[in-house]
Amino acid sequence: MSTGIALRYATAVFDLAKEGKKIKAIETDLAALSGAMADSGDFNALIHSPIYTRDEQGVAITAIAKKMKLSPIMANTLALMATKRRLFVVPQLVASLRALIADDKGEVTADVASAKALTKGQADALAKTLKAQMGKDVTINATVDESLIGGLVVKVGSKMIDTSIRSKLNSLQNAMKEVG
Repeated sequence: MSTGIALRYATAVFDLAKEGKKIKAIETDLAALSGAMADSGDFNALIHSPIYTRDEQGVAITAIAKKMKLSPIMANTLALMATKRRLFVVPQLVASLRALIADDKGEVTADVASAKALTKGQADALAKTLKAQMGKDVTINATVDESLIGGLVVKVGSKMIDTSIRSKLNSLQNAMKEVG
């Protein structure tokens, strides 16, 4: 349900931004909102907690938007969401808007998990390889998961490529169980 709500808001924001040639400003807003969600427990409490009234959320989100210097489109959208008690979908709004912007630019995002942080050269080589496979520019969203032991897990849309040592060991373990 929340994904559908977020997509409606994201589509409206995207259409307004594209019409007003403000896509770059929205991208900056998305980075700021992502940072706030990652770093601030108070911000997360504001958008998720039902103890705040509509008015309290509205006043707080307006002040936060002003302090973060969000674009008028995003600030007004967040204020509207506060009055409708829809701030809980802000994380999905950010993800949906990023997807709409990437699609408009002809880009796709690849979520890459590796046992160690990728170097700039490795990330560039991976992006180049994925671009050759997908036919679109690829933005790498890299994370570190030490439980992989080695290798990569790459997710692009609905496709997943798992070359991690963990998955190979799991496959070997399953094969050994079948033999015994």
